[in-house]
Amino acid sequence: MEKKNIGFNIVNKRKGHQPNEYGLGSLSLENISPVVIDVEAMTAVVDIGALHARSTVEKGIKFTTDKAEVPEGKLFWLVWVTVDEGAKGSFYTGVTACEMLIDAEAKRGYKNLAEHVNRMDKSMKRQIIVEHMDEKSKTVLMEFLQGFDATMWANSDEKLHEVLQKK
Repeated sequence: MEKKNIGFNIVNKRKGHQPNEYGLGSLSLENISPVVIDVEAMTAVVDIGALHARSTVEKGIKFTTDKAEVPEGKLFWLVWVTVDEGAKGSFYTGVTACEMLIDAEAKRGYKNLAEHVNRMDKSMKRQIIVEHMDEKSKTVLMEFLQGFDATMWANSDEKLHEVLQKK
């Protein structure tokens, strides 16, 4: 898999803790990146547009919350990947996945926006939720994370390794 120009964001730690400091306690998306997996093509790419529901595959698509309305939908996964910094260096710390079905020809798609937002939040809270993904998709995700940065993969929690390597 080819590395893209846009990469994972690394946490920028704040030093100051002044009570009136501007932005203190605000939500920062600096350490989270959306990875879109095309299951059919077996590819994964970082697509920053997904932070605002404007990934390449989502553009021009009218979404519904009813899967039955997208019978010819192609499966995609939006995976929220949070990166943190530890003693050994950077590592993948939160990884959560959300399903999308997209019929590009009909310009229709299925996704549960509330689930996408909640999974992004859970990724930022350092949770790993990928058990509901099919094995093929887990393999694509694992290979992408390993290929993007082998050291970050090696530094990551064993739980992530185990859940993505289960067959």
